[in-house]
Amino acid sequence: MLSAKRLFREILDHDESFRLFCSIAAGGEAQGGWENGRIAALVPPSQRALAPKIARHGADEDKHGRIFTALLRRRGLTPAPVPPGTDYTMLLERRGIGLSHARLRRDEPLTERDIVVYLAHSRVTEQRAAEQMALLLKHFADHPEIGRAVRMIADDEDDHLAYTHEELLRLAAAGHGRFIQRTLRDCALAEIRVHRDVSLAVMARMSRVLGWSRTRSALLTAGIRAAYCYERLVGWHRMVTLGMPARRDPLGGPVTPAPEFV
Repeated sequence: MLSAKRLFREILDHDESFRLFCSIAAGGEAQGGWENGRIAALVPPSQRALAPKIARHGADEDKHGRIFTALLRRRGLTPAPVPPGTDYTMLLERRGIGLSHARLRRDEPLTERDIVVYLAHSRVTEQRAAEQMALLLKHFADHPEIGRAVRMIADDEDDHLAYTHEELLRLAAAGHGRFIQRTLRDCALAEIRVHRDVSLAVMARMSRVLGWSRTRSALLTAGIRAAYCYERLVGWHRMVTLGMPARRDPLGGPVTPAPEFV
């Protein structure tokens, strides 16, 4: 029987597949940390109160990258090169989702619309991250090797998702409602395509590393494509709705040094 728990346990138990998984995750988190750091530095004067929260978001992403690197180090492994087809953040940027790296490298203040684009992009991608971590939390919260990392990252992702809801609702009330909904829809539809492509690329790599049969690989491919069809039809709506979160002001307060994972 194919199950998420069984598949991930296979990846976890094999050094090379675990190395690839952690390397992909660490690279994406480090990229997110850089992006948030640049956005925090370029926040327009009208949104200056948001800068510490964006910086906190970036600090969390940096922390997650260090956690995945530490998991590799514990097993005596070094990071692997990230195959281009598995680079989620790069593929999203190529589709024009979020703020481009070229824009973030310029020392010019962002606009309020840029902040909406950033938050909408984060709302969609943090939905995905929170759901993936919830799945790992369900099956591996008490795992002796990765349990603590899963619990820490899952809690942060829930904070990040709550923060994007809260800030987008604030900006909607300030008159950006239509632009927010349009941007969320564009981000969601692009993200589900990128997620499908990255999932297929990762699955193909894992299949070769773990020696999965053609039948098993075909079943997994069919499952990924079926999930995409569902998301393309109706599933994307969960990524564009906004509601006041139970966690209020989850990234408020000053940025503090992120605790190291040991």
